[in-house]
Amino acid sequence: MELNKIYEGFKLQEIKELKDINSTGMIFEHEKTGAQLFFIKNDDDNKVFSISFRTPPENSTGVPHIIEHSVLCGSRKFPVKEPFVELIKGSLNTFLNAMTFPDKTMYPVASKNDKDFLNLMDVYLDAVLYPDMYNHPEIFMQEGWHYELQKKEDPLTLKGVVYNEMKGAFSSPDSVLMRKVQESLFPDTIYGVESGGDPEVIPELSYEEFINFHKKYYHPSNSYIYLYGNMDIEEKLKFINENYLKDFDKIHVDSEIKIQKPFENTKENTVEYPISEKESEKDKTFLSLNFVMGTSKDKEEYLSLDMLENILLESESSPLKKALIEANLGKDVYGYYDRSILQPVFSIVVKNSNEDKRDAFRKMVKDCLLDLVKNGIDKKLIEACINRKEFDLKEANYQSFPKGLAYGIECMDSWLYGEDPCKHLEFESTLEKIKTALTTNYFEKLIEKYLLDNPHSSILVVKPCKGMAEAKEEETKTKLKNYKESLNEGEINKIIESTNKLMERQVTPDSKEKLELIPLLSLNDINKEIEKLPIEEKEELGVKVLHHSIFTGGIAYLTLYFDMSSVKEDLISYASLLSALLTNISTKNYSYEDLTNEIDINTGGMSFNPACYSNCNDSMTFYPKFDVRSKVLIEKMPKLFELLGEIISNTKFDEKKKAKELIQKIKSRLEMSLFDRGHMVAAKRLCSYFSPSTKYNEIINGLDFYNFICDIEKDFENKWETISSKLQEVTNLIFNKENLLISLTCDEKDYLNFKDNFKILQEKLKGNKIIDSKPKFDLKPYNEGIMTSAKVQYVAKGYNFRKAGFEYSGALRVLKTIISFDYLWNKVRVQGGAYGSFSHFEMNGNLFFTSYRDPNLKETLDAYNDAYKYVEQFNADYREMTKYIIGTISELDTPLTPSMKGDAASINYIRGISEEAIKKERDEILSTSVDDIRSLKDMLKASFEENYICVLGNESTIKENKDLFKKTFNLFE
Repeated sequence: MELNKIYEGFKLQEIKELKDINSTGMIFEHEKTGAQLFFIKNDDDNKVFSISFRTPPENSTGVPHIIEHSVLCGSRKFPVKEPFVELIKGSLNTFLNAMTFPDKTMYPVASKNDKDFLNLMDVYLDAVLYPDMYNHPEIFMQEGWHYELQKKEDPLTLKGVVYNEMKGAFSSPDSVLMRKVQESLFPDTIYGVESGGDPEVIPELSYEEFINFHKKYYHPSNSYIYLYGNMDIEEKLKFINENYLKDFDKIHVDSEIKIQKPFENTKENTVEYPISEKESEKDKTFLSLNFVMGTSKDKEEYLSLDMLENILLESESSPLKKALIEANLGKDVYGYYDRSILQPVFSIVVKNSNEDKRDAFRKMVKDCLLDLVKNGIDKKLIEACINRKEFDLKEANYQSFPKGLAYGIECMDSWLYGEDPCKHLEFESTLEKIKTALTTNYFEKLIEKYLLDNPHSSILVVKPCKGMAEAKEEETKTKLKNYKESLNEGEINKIIESTNKLMERQVTPDSKEKLELIPLLSLNDINKEIEKLPIEEKEELGVKVLHHSIFTGGIAYLTLYFDMSSVKEDLISYASLLSALLTNISTKNYSYEDLTNEIDINTGGMSFNPACYSNCNDSMTFYPKFDVRSKVLIEKMPKLFELLGEIISNTKFDEKKKAKELIQKIKSRLEMSLFDRGHMVAAKRLCSYFSPSTKYNEIINGLDFYNFICDIEKDFENKWETISSKLQEVTNLIFNKENLLISLTCDEKDYLNFKDNFKILQEKLKGNKIIDSKPKFDLKPYNEGIMTSAKVQYVAKGYNFRKAGFEYSGALRVLKTIISFDYLWNKVRVQGGAYGSFSHFEMNGNLFFTSYRDPNLKETLDAYNDAYKYVEQFNADYREMTKYIIGTISELDTPLTPSMKGDAASINYIRGISEEAIKKERDEILSTSVDDIRSLKDMLKASFEENYICVLGNESTIKENKDLFKKTFNLFE
């Protein structure tokens, strides 16, 4: 392609070799509309398309977020209620979603199949430019908010998917903190409001304002179109132009994002978050110092300030983190650098603190930073941070998240603000500049400029408030009651009418003719064969090695699986605690600071994680393992083995003070995850009632482990001697060459390097006889209601269908697609107002349904119980069944990175999942019929009749439904 030439209506403005990501960047502008388009050309077959709009909100009604949901509820060419869901059910997408940011809204899709990729582009372009929400106000009601009233005598209620989603988001103190940070720093710009929507403010949004926001900002002249991967770019440009952009003219869209005028002094803000009446307020406050740092347009600072946050706060050897912890200002310290907005924000957070420590916190930060500027940051720490960042940038391993999408999001951090979209994808030259920090005061100058001499800052106190949730609930009820009483009969009838109209739309299925407008592949487009994961059994020095010969670009991915069968039940939690302490406490030859630096200087990282794997055919047989994962450049393999040997054989369990700090941090991080992943917390807890492998995992990283950590943290002084001796005991039991299985992913030619150096590690391992001490758990329906101050629920129900007398087949995978995206989507999300609901079926027989940010409880359980009736009456023509099968295969065929392939092959090996079993499952999926789905209704009915349930959620709602539970308790003390 030639510069300044027009291709299908797009003028090629710039071509740039992006050597750092092995690609070519091409920047286009659409002549007729001014739409900007950026194409990253390379040989990646996982293609990405995204269209984004600059969407600056004026208030906290959440209009950008509600529009993001709503445009995907039908459009001009695809006038079905949920084209988004139809695509999930029936495309080979590798990514399909939409994202609301504080200043932009992105609509990305990805697929490895070119025909499918064009279909996805078509549906998404039509959705954003011609949405059906103009014709159906019910879409706004469903996705945003609405008053609900079915009968005159009923109480008036508020419902809406985004409304409930944000009620859940504002229940988490960590989430409240992050949302209020921007508000405190940007009182005069769009970053001072909540683009996702504040549940207190969402009901102020009118349908007219909602429509006007779309009219203003969703125009090609305000769009950023992104393409990535191996594709015929002229074909894609032609498609976009001829089907969409040619019908628009260039207009001026005022979407400018204004700069916040710098503060002259630090602003102080205090906000509250809800806790339950039974929770203690002590040690529940967050203290946060926040700074605005230049703009994201600065290529060097974009990367260097990210590194500075890592240096100061992310490692156990980070000086600011150490200073704050050692000053007893809180039990956890972390940092946050948000560079995805025009004016990046740097936050220093102390968690589990108290309000009276605010001034001491502020002083300690200043004193520590002044000392670092005066005496310098440890150069080893700087080297470690730079090496780890360089490793991550070059590896570009985003797991199942498409690499092209990660680049697409990153390019918006400059492109959205009128800068070169390639800017942050060219990192080599920037890294070279930053490496001068190894011999200069580079980072110390940044500290001076942005953390010491920068008045554009805020100190934020986020403190607990008992009864706040209940008070707000009562306030909302009173407001609704008063509002209803203020209405005349005609106005009440109007609400009843609109409620009925919405409910009618929700329960009325789309016509066959409309559904057939959604583009669909045929079964011939699907690869009938499974992807073969390379695995070869070898043996080195008496240890079995699973070698996965894959091109990895000179990186070795090594996992040591130590069998934990010799660990008794009372020691399992200590094994999990051990995994969190290793590398973070000292060894015989390294202080913990030196150890973390050595790891980051010489490797791409290492982690220790206990996990329990179940046999694929027998739910009662399980394999507990202690997984040691690491990645390293091949030439540094000897150093990796030296470090692993040091950690495994020479870790010292005598650092009482450090151990206490780490236990407090573990508790803090678990609390964050309990809020963020409530649906999986409830589902895992549920499965632990009937599944021994899940019960084991509960002890390792679920609520059982959280309770264990709370217990030892509360009485640490008295328990320290026991903790120390138990950690040594589990270390001796686990790290044994007699119970070791190794997984190695690397090129065939690099295997010799492993073979030649493995002795360095092998000599450090004990060789004791294995005694099987696996626990026998007491499994029964505990049926717990776990109460929090959250305003929503996470509702789970399930059982093990093998125990109920049923076998696994690939048809269950198809049933998952049908149940999740037809039945549960409509019943629990669309009609119930939950943010999401999912089903899950495993080879070992475990099944569960779970909901996410759900305003309901009993109604959701009723929906689960009735699922078998839906399956019994299930009907679909050939096209519909093809759609479900394709959607199922899409989930099965998620692109795998080299490390993921090695992991998957090894876990299949451990669980006894053969290539033949995987092929059989795929064949069963491809041949699934309507009768096969209907035949599963007895399995669902029998499983749910066992009545195993677990709910995590609002205290009042659980108490109102206490007859459903055998036990209710407050999650937090």
